[in-house]
Amino acid sequence: MGILVVGSVAFDSVQTPFGRVEEVLGGSGTYFSTSASFFTDVSLVAVVGEDFPREHIDFLAGRNIDLEGLQVQPGRTFRWAGEYGYDLNEAHTLDTQLNVFERFSPVLPEAYRDAEYVFLGNIDPELQLRVLEQVRRPKLVACDTMNFWIDGRRDALLRTLERVDMLLINEAEARQLAGEANLVKAARKILDMGPSSLVVKRGEYGALMFDRHSIFAAPAYPLEEVFDPTGAGDTFAGGFLGYLASCNNLDAAALRQGVIFGSVMASFVVEQFSLDRLRSLDYRDVEERFRRFQLLTDFEGIG
Repeated sequence: MGILVVGSVAFDSVQTPFGRVEEVLGGSGTYFSTSASFFTDVSLVAVVGEDFPREHIDFLAGRNIDLEGLQVQPGRTFRWAGEYGYDLNEAHTLDTQLNVFERFSPVLPEAYRDAEYVFLGNIDPELQLRVLEQVRRPKLVACDTMNFWIDGRRDALLRTLERVDMLLINEAEARQLAGEANLVKAARKILDMGPSSLVVKRGEYGALMFDRHSIFAAPAYPLEEVFDPTGAGDTFAGGFLGYLASCNNLDAAALRQGVIFGSVMASFVVEQFSLDRLRSLDYRDVEERFRRFQLLTDFEGIG
């Protein structure tokens, strides 16, 4: 069971206390697709410019990512530049050049419209709604958003949330969207907006998953080296939803396992810049780290 993702493909320039890279492969759609491809087939809808190199196309295609929905338009590819201090949970944007992404209008190839699993990456909620008008009978629709859309496109975002099953956002965005400082109260308000599940990504502190009946907390994997957190949230989403699509199961146990697989994938991507760690990753490495995650929280109950 494959998954459809609509998001950005970009060039990133990133500086952290541990190094710097210029115009490496990035974008929400790229990170999500690469991560999800370890579990299931992926169909990517995005836009790039004429300057997008063939080597990146070959890399994505080599991960069995269907690129029929990747538009190549005249102009330059979306570019983002950011910097991290020692607090790697917060990126400081230095430059954003939307370029061809500013005119992006997602059009789904006919073969994509029957997708049962759909992820709407961090794009204008008006575009997210446009995608939802093109898919027929999805089993699960999940989406991401950010503070820019929460402030500037709130009405459209609320219309989108009425039509999605799951929202994946970070802690600050959850509080901002709900207008509530307490995260548990914020989660309740967001679930009242439409989604049946909310996943709050907390960076080095792990993730929380809320539904109307329960809360599930997953730790972040303790790492000795973290070089670049760019794309970690989208990589988490790719592992999480890719796993759900692979087993075609949305019960409580599968959702919790999915959160752990998402955390596994995010723990790998931060170990190197861009997608370099995922390029060398083997699924056996994923399974081994999943088992180590289990040991992190394995304890006996009270007699």
